[in-house]
Amino acid sequence: MRASESNQDYPFVVTNTAAALLDDAGTVLAWTPAAEALLARRSADVCGRPVRDLLADADTGGWEAVLAQGGRSGCAGRDGWAGRATVRHGSGGELEIGFRVVPLNDGAPGKAARCLVIGAPVEVVARWRQDQAFTRELFLQGRVGLAVFDGDLRLLRTNTHLLPYTGVPVDLYGRRLADFLWAEDARAVEDRLREVLDSGTPLIGFNTTVRTLDDPRGGRIVTIQAFRLQEPDDRPMGVAAVFTDVTEHERSRGRLDLLYRATGALGGSLSVLRTVEDLVKVLAPTFGDCAAVDLAETVLTGGEPTADGHLPLPLIRMAVAGAEPDVLRTGTTTRFAGPPSASAERACRGELVTGLGDRPAQSGDDAVPEWAGAVPGAHSAMTAPLCARGIRFGRLTLWRTGESAPLEDDDLALLEEIAARAAVAVDNARRYTKERRTAVGLQRSLLPPATSEKPAVEAAGLYLPADADSGVGGDWFDVIPLSSARVALVVGDVAGHGLHATAMMGRLRSAVRAMADLDLEPEELLAHVDDMVVQVASEAESEDPDDGDAGIALPGGPAGATCLYAVYDPVARTCVMASAGHPPPAVVGTDGTVEYVELSPGPPLGVGGWPFEPVEFDLPPGSVLALYTDGLIERGEGDVDEGMRDLAERLQRSDVLGRPLRQARHDIVEGLPPGRLRDDVTLLLARTRVVDTGSLATWLLDADPAVVADARHLVLAQLTAWDLDELAFSTELIVSELVTNAIRHAGGPVRLRLIRADALTCEVSDSSNTQPRMRRARNSEEGGRGLYIVAQLSHRWGSRYTMGGKTVWSEQNLPLA
Repeated sequence: MRASESNQDYPFVVTNTAAALLDDAGTVLAWTPAAEALLARRSADVCGRPVRDLLADADTGGWEAVLAQGGRSGCAGRDGWAGRATVRHGSGGELEIGFRVVPLNDGAPGKAARCLVIGAPVEVVARWRQDQAFTRELFLQGRVGLAVFDGDLRLLRTNTHLLPYTGVPVDLYGRRLADFLWAEDARAVEDRLREVLDSGTPLIGFNTTVRTLDDPRGGRIVTIQAFRLQEPDDRPMGVAAVFTDVTEHERSRGRLDLLYRATGALGGSLSVLRTVEDLVKVLAPTFGDCAAVDLAETVLTGGEPTADGHLPLPLIRMAVAGAEPDVLRTGTTTRFAGPPSASAERACRGELVTGLGDRPAQSGDDAVPEWAGAVPGAHSAMTAPLCARGIRFGRLTLWRTGESAPLEDDDLALLEEIAARAAVAVDNARRYTKERRTAVGLQRSLLPPATSEKPAVEAAGLYLPADADSGVGGDWFDVIPLSSARVALVVGDVAGHGLHATAMMGRLRSAVRAMADLDLEPEELLAHVDDMVVQVASEAESEDPDDGDAGIALPGGPAGATCLYAVYDPVARTCVMASAGHPPPAVVGTDGTVEYVELSPGPPLGVGGWPFEPVEFDLPPGSVLALYTDGLIERGEGDVDEGMRDLAERLQRSDVLGRPLRQARHDIVEGLPPGRLRDDVTLLLARTRVVDTGSLATWLLDADPAVVADARHLVLAQLTAWDLDELAFSTELIVSELVTNAIRHAGGPVRLRLIRADALTCEVSDSSNTQPRMRRARNSEEGGRGLYIVAQLSHRWGSRYTMGGKTVWSEQNLPLA
C-alpha cells in the first residue's frame, strides 16, 4: 500500500502497493516496503517463510483454502484470481485484506512457477470497486448525457445519450463541440467549461440551447453540470460534464409562464381594445412571430353577437403584434368562415395548420386557409376562437416564420386555453363598455350645451371622460343665467366613477341650479348643497342592504364632491366666488398674463358644519375665466403645482383672448387623448362682457305713493329712448305694482333700475328683508293681485336678498328686430 494516506483510493499503484513474491510452494521470496507498512512486518522477518504463517487461519489449511479460491493449487495456471483473507498484523492483531494473485509464468519445464500477490485493506478494495462500478454504470445509463473533456476541451469519453437528437456523430472521440454544434452554441458551452477548468469552481445548473449543424431548427434546451478532473498531483486533467435534456420541462414551464403573463395582461384593463392589445404583445414574439386578434364590430360598442355558435361577420382586426405594418394592419375587415355546426362545443375549437410553404394556395382540400396565409413566409399557423358563454365574437391567431420551431398540437392546446381566458376578459370588457357608454351618455345628457352666449359671458365647456379602466366620473360644469344679466359659473367633481357617480352628479347639478334660482350668495349656496349631500349620505347609510331600492350613496364617505360656484355681474364688472375643496380658477387678463384666484377653499361637500369663505374681485371686460376639475392638472402624476403651471402655459399658447373659446378649448386639452385619462377632465372657459352705461337707467325714489306716477313716466321715457315702445304697457304695469308694493310694505327710499341686455330687466330694491309672495286674491278683495299681474306679464320674475334688504325683479323678452 501507499505510505501516504491521501492515496488510499489507488490500491494498486505499483510503487506504493503491498505485494509479495511467492514460489510454487507458497514461500515468500520478496516483500515490498508497502507490505512492511501494511502488516508492520519487516522483509527480513517474512522472506523465506511460508505465506501460511501470515494467515490468521493457517491452522485450518488457510493457504490451501486461499489457493482454492482460484480453482487450482499453487501458483500454476495462466489466469490470476482475486479473493479475501485475514492476515496477522505485526502488532498482534488481525487485518482483513483483499488480494489478487498474478501468475508470473505458465509453469513450463525447467522453470519454477511463481506468482505475485497484491493486497490492500478490504475496505479500500471495496471502495475502489464501487468507484469502478459507479463510473461504468454512469456511462451506461441513458437518462442524461455524460462527457469527459481533456484540457483542450476535446471529447475523450461520452455515453450514447450525450445529445440525443439528429446531427450528433456516433464517434465523438477527439472531437470538439463546434464540430457538430452551431458555432455560437458551442462557444457558449465551451466558455463555461473553460471557466471550470481554469478556476476549479463547479458549474451548476447552466441552461442553454444547443443546435446541431445538420438540424438547426429549434434545437434542444440542456442543463449542464460540470466539475474539474485532477491528476494525483492536483494538476487539471480535464472536465467532466453532465448534459440533461430539459427541453420539454422548459417548454412546459415556458407555457405556464406564458399563460400566467397572458392572464395578467388580460386582467390589466377594462377596455376591449387595450385588453387585446396587451394580449398580443405578450404572445409575440414569445409564443409566435406574429399574433392578431379579430373581433366582431358589435363587441366594440358593447353589443353582444347572436348565440347561434357561428362566428359573426365581418370581423375587425383590432390588435397586431410582431408583423410588419404592411402585412397585418389593424382596422382591416376579415371574413372567416363559420363552423359547420352551431353547437358550442365545435364552435369553440381551434385549428392548426403546418407546412404552409408546401401546400397550394389555390382552392382545394389541401389548400392553405385564407387566415393562415395572411403572413408571407409563415411555415405554421393556428387560430382559436374567442368564445364565452357559447357565443363566438372573435378569433386569436398566431403565426411562426423563419427558423422558429413549427407549431404543434401542444401549442394549439395552450392557445385555446389563452383564448378561453381572453374571451372571458373581452366579454367582461364588452359588458363594461356597454355600461360605460350608458354612463357617458347619461353624463353628457346631464351637462349643459358646450357653448353658450350670455350678456355677461361667452362660455365654452369641454368634458373628457376617463379611460375605461377608471370609468366615467362625476365631473360637471354649468352656466346658469341669473337675474339682472348676471351669470353663475359652476364646476364640480364627484368622487368615484361609474353610474353612481354620474347619478350623484345629476343630483348635485339639479340642487345647484335650484338654489341658484333663489339668487343666493355663493357661500350660502354651497352651505345648502353641503347640507343636502350630508343628508343623502346619511340616508344611504341607513338603507337596508337587502332592499333592492336602496338609494345611491356617495363613494368614499361623506366628503364625496368638490364644487366651485362663481357669480359674475356685467354691470358692476365684479366676480364673487366660493369653493368647496375645489382648485382655484385661472384668470387670463387682457394683457395675456395668467393668474390663479387666491381662494380660501372650504372642505369638500359632505363634511358638514364648516363655513365657506367668499372672495370678490374685479374682472375687466374681455378677461377669460378658466374653471376646471383636478383631472386637468393632476393627470395621474399627482404634482398639482406642475399641473397648474402647465395649464397656465396652455392657456397662453391657445390664445384664448383672440380666438373663439369653442376653438381654443380643444387646444388647451391637446395631448390628453380620450380613453387614456385616469380621471375625468372638465374645462369651462368664460370671456367676460359688460352692460354699458347706455343700457342702464337707475332712479332713487322717495317712499311716497305719489312717486308711483313719476316712476311710470320715467320708465316710459326711457323705453322710448331705447326704442322699446312695444314693451311700454307691460313695463308700466310691472313698475307700478313693484314700486307700490315696496312703498307700502317696506318704506324708506326705493331704487328703480332698468337693464337692457338680452332681456329687459326691471328691478325695485328696498330695505325690507321680507320676501314677497304671490297669492290668490278673493273676488271681494281690492288688492293682492299685484304680483300675479307681474308674473303674467313677465318672462320670469323673482327676488333676491341684498346687503341692504331685497330686490324684486322682472324680466321681459325683447321684441324681435
